[in-house]
Amino acid sequence: MARHNRDGQGVDQRGYQYDISYQPDWLRHVKVTRDLETGRQSTKTLFRNPAERREAEPGERVRTRISSAEQNLDFEVAISDPLGAVRRIRVVYEIAGPGGNREEDVELTLERLRQGD
Repeated sequence: MARHNRDGQGVDQRGYQYDISYQPDWLRHVKVTRDLETGRQSTKTLFRNPAERREAEPGERVRTRISSAEQNLDFEVAISDPLGAVRRIRVVYEIAGPGGNREEDVELTLERLRQGD
């Protein structure tokens, strides 16, 4: 039986704080990718699940919520995965600047625990 979500936190390349609500038997880590002023990209592990291995099967429905109040970022991913085949989820979130105009895109990658982890 799947367990209830846990809460975690992380800080990205620019010092923004994130809150993560995650399923402890599915999520391995969350990475954040941002464009730098130089035109290159920077990827950082935002959060790593402190559990060393699964304690239960994750269940058919996978839910993860990520928010950052400083950036007005808030979303939840919920998918049905009855075969346990989804390995990675990528979300590109559009950050709005002053006046509601697009300021930048932030990519968040959620990766699952592997079988046996």
